[in-house]
Amino acid sequence: MELSQRQFSRRTAQSEFWAGCRAIIPLVVGAIPFGIIFGTLAASSGLSHAGAMAMSAFVFAGSSQFIALGLLSAGTALPLIILTTFVVNLRHLLYAVSLVPYVRDLPQVWKLPIGFWLTDEAFAVAIARYYQPDPSPYKHWFYLGAAFFMYANWQLCTWVGLTVGQWIPNAAAWGLDFAMSVTFIGMIIPYLVNHSMIAAVLVAGLVSLLAHGLPHQLGLMVATIAGIATGALVEQIKKA
Repeated sequence: MELSQRQFSRRTAQSEFWAGCRAIIPLVVGAIPFGIIFGTLAASSGLSHAGAMAMSAFVFAGSSQFIALGLLSAGTALPLIILTTFVVNLRHLLYAVSLVPYVRDLPQVWKLPIGFWLTDEAFAVAIARYYQPDPSPYKHWFYLGAAFFMYANWQLCTWVGLTVGQWIPNAAAWGLDFAMSVTFIGMIIPYLVNHSMIAAVLVAGLVSLLAHGLPHQLGLMVATIAGIATGALVEQIKKA
């Protein structure tokens, strides 16, 4: 234990950055087919290459990008697209609340990229690093390395999907996007450590199945709200 503590104490900003890059590699691998398929579908749906790359660069939210793409293709009104993607991304608010104790004292120049690059994958590896009890003052560099690697990977995969993806016949039907589903399951399971988390996941999963047939993928919105509400309710009951 003492040796481990000394090793952590010798960590520099650079070593933390590269450690974050290494830690997120399994999740990056899982995101590769997801990003390529997004690029492929974006090109085939009529979205321009510049528009698809801009969506990945400025939205940078895989599930929301797929949802928005499907709604755009269906001619859905813009306010409903914005509302749906907003609700689906509400989980990032919960991530942010979990990170606040560790990043509140950082300068604003750090908080902006941390907020923008807050994804499911980056949060999963960053919060695990923050939970480690060593006194390293550079854990935010670990977060930066993980988040930047995932961001760069997503941009590259979108570009590959827009270009090379067009040479692959019917790539969307290959089922490669299931890799991301498996990745999400792998990220979620380690954090099912209390009743509120377990209840939120179970309710969200059940509601998503029951509401799958709703138009404009509204089932995702309903399931997200139901899961968050259930988790909050169970947490309040525990405190009562």
